[in-house]
Amino acid sequence: MKIIVDENIVFGKEAFSEFGDVELVNGRQITNSVAKDCDILITRSITKVNEKLLSGTKVKFVGTTTIGVDHLDENYLSSNGIFYTNAPGCNSFSVTEYIFAALLYLSKTENFILSDKSIGIVGVGNIGSKVAKLASSLGMNVLLNDPPRKRKEIDFQNSELEEILKCDIITIHTPLILSGIDSTFHLFDKEKLESISKNSILINTSRGEVVDNLALQKILKKNKITAVFDVWENEPNINFDLANLCKIATPHIAGYSFDGKLEGTRMVFEKLNSFLNLDKKFNFIDELKKEIVISSTLEKNSFSVLQEIFSNVYSIEKDDSNFRRFFSKNEIKTGFDFLRKNYPKRREIPFYNFSFSNDSLLSAEILKNFRINQKKCL
Repeated sequence: MKIIVDENIVFGKEAFSEFGDVELVNGRQITNSVAKDCDILITRSITKVNEKLLSGTKVKFVGTTTIGVDHLDENYLSSNGIFYTNAPGCNSFSVTEYIFAALLYLSKTENFILSDKSIGIVGVGNIGSKVAKLASSLGMNVLLNDPPRKRKEIDFQNSELEEILKCDIITIHTPLILSGIDSTFHLFDKEKLESISKNSILINTSRGEVVDNLALQKILKKNKITAVFDVWENEPNINFDLANLCKIATPHIAGYSFDGKLEGTRMVFEKLNSFLNLDKKFNFIDELKKEIVISSTLEKNSFSVLQEIFSNVYSIEKDDSNFRRFFSKNEIKTGFDFLRKNYPKRREIPFYNFSFSNDSLLSAEILKNFRINQKKCL
């Protein structure tokens, strides 16, 4: 079998070579002519998988190593008997760590305490649920908004979007849905953006089209709110002026931890195994954990320790500054794809062991929810 794999998929060639001949291709350059003789297509969110791409090809299996499926024309695939699958939840911890890296960084630079803040979570699926659990363990006032869950679950504590807009922090975790009762296209339009409380923080790591980017640009020019954005309309041709106005701007890498990308590959690998009724094996086990030492004192509170942990594990400000290097050269489109392709190997928190001089600084709940591996000092 001929298998086309996006060149940026971790272990894409090594893993899927178990099934056939793999050709690595830039995701934006996978076209109908490229896919003509392809049997299996393994891709990411930057490739639009639709009739234009697949018409006249031999493709019978499409796997995307991402959470979202808005880049897949599900109706076309289903009606043409093409099996498709995604990797739900694969990078949910990665995105969650991105959210708290941003909040802990802002709490330090803007001098506020997270436990004093309310957080509104729009979309409470794999990621939103994890964000809610961590925020609660930090003592934050958590409000949830997820209309589909409200309809399905009697005990789901849903807050209306109007209530969410009053929160100190608003973070978006919805899929992109273009129509229907649960449409999320421009869910945050001009009216809703103007209703957000002054000095609030708006975070978007879902899909760029969930927020009206031009309307947000006008809001940010008034210095009314703070924006942390990882996703944008028209990627990679994103709005330069909007990105420049954001407090933190990154090129769609919130879910780009090595662990998350590896899990996405593994999940699609297993789905392909099942589809072909095979039992192929690939060793996805990675390196052993390494150890870093956090020298904490009794004077430090839990937030200071968390800030120190995240500064060691994931420097979100570095991702922001790397992206801004391309702002000054007016090469934001080039930089967007360059940084994604050459993204460094970022590991999630469980990869590390932490040693504290005092183990009472972080509660057991915080340690558990943040998946912090604590090694007691001798």
